[in-house]
Amino acid sequence: MEHVKCLIIGSGPAGYTAAIYAARANLQPVEYCGLQPGGQLTQTTTVENFPGYPKGVDGNQMMMDLREQAENYGADIRDGEIVKVDLSHAPYKATAGDGTELEADTIIIATGASAKYLGLDDERKYNGLGVSACATCDGFFYRKKTVAVVGGGDTACEEAIYLSALAKKVYMIVRKPFLRASKVMQERIMSTDNIEVLFEHNTLGLYGENGVEGAHLVKRMGEADEEKVDIAIDGFFLAIGHQPNTGIFKEWLETDEVGYLKKIDGTPKTKLPGVFVAGDCADPVYRQAITAAGTGCQAAIEAERYISEHRL
Repeated sequence: MEHVKCLIIGSGPAGYTAAIYAARANLQPVEYCGLQPGGQLTQTTTVENFPGYPKGVDGNQMMMDLREQAENYGADIRDGEIVKVDLSHAPYKATAGDGTELEADTIIIATGASAKYLGLDDERKYNGLGVSACATCDGFFYRKKTVAVVGGGDTACEEAIYLSALAKKVYMIVRKPFLRASKVMQERIMSTDNIEVLFEHNTLGLYGENGVEGAHLVKRMGEADEEKVDIAIDGFFLAIGHQPNTGIFKEWLETDEVGYLKKIDGTPKTKLPGVFVAGDCADPVYRQAITAAGTGCQAAIEAERYISEHRL
C-alpha cells in the first residue's frame, strides 16, 4: 500500500490550488483528478472573471495552467478516480479505479459538484454554444440578447434576475403553474420588466445552426389543451440545481440534505482530524472558480499545520 502525506481527491481550481500549496509546503501531495480533470470549467469557453487574465482565458487552458504549476512544484498528479475510501481511522485509506491502494496522513476532498441537466441530447450538442449552467460565469456573453432560464426555485430566480441586468429579455421556463421560490424572490421576478415567466412549460429540445437560436417547448404537457411553442433565444441556462460529487464520503462525513459536505465553523476542517474539504463539494452558495481556489489554499494550509503538529 502506497503511503502519502497528503492525498487530494478531485481537481479543478480547488484541487489544483491545494496541490500547489501542498507541494510548496513539501507535503509531496498525490492528486487524483477524477472523471473530469479540471472540473466544470472544462465545459465552459472563455473565463473572464478569474483574476490575472485581463483578456479572459479558455477554461481548459486555465486548468492546464494550474495543473502545470502544481506539477512544477512537485505535485504528483494522476488521471483517474478514487472510487472507495475508508475514513474509520488514520492513516486514512483510499482505492483508485485502477486498484491502486493508498493510505494518507491527510486528505483534501475537492470533488466538486455537477450541474443537473434535463437529459436532452441537445444540451450536450450545444454545450458551450449557448447552453450553460452558470449565469454568473457566462451571462456576460449575452448582453442585449435573449436568454431562457430553466427552473422555478430560488436559484433559477437569482439567475434570471442576474441575467435581466445584462440581457434584452429573459424567459423563465417553469414546468409547474407556480414558482417554488421564496415570496420575496417571486416578487422580484414579477416586478422585473424584461423577465417573462412561462408557467407549465417543458423543454423538448433546442435548435440552431452554429449555436442555440431557439427552444422547442410544450405547454401543459399531457393535457387536452397541450400546445407546442417555439421561442427564439440566444442562450439556455440550466438552474435546476447542482449535485455535489460526495457519494463515497457520506458514510464517514456529515452532509446537508442535498449532499454538500459540512465544514466546521467556516474552515476547511471536517469532523475527522486531518480530513479537509475544498471547492464546490462543500459550497452550495458561491460555486465560483475564485472561491474554490481560495478554499483549496485554506485546505492545504490546514493540512500542512496538521502534519506539522502531529509530526507526521
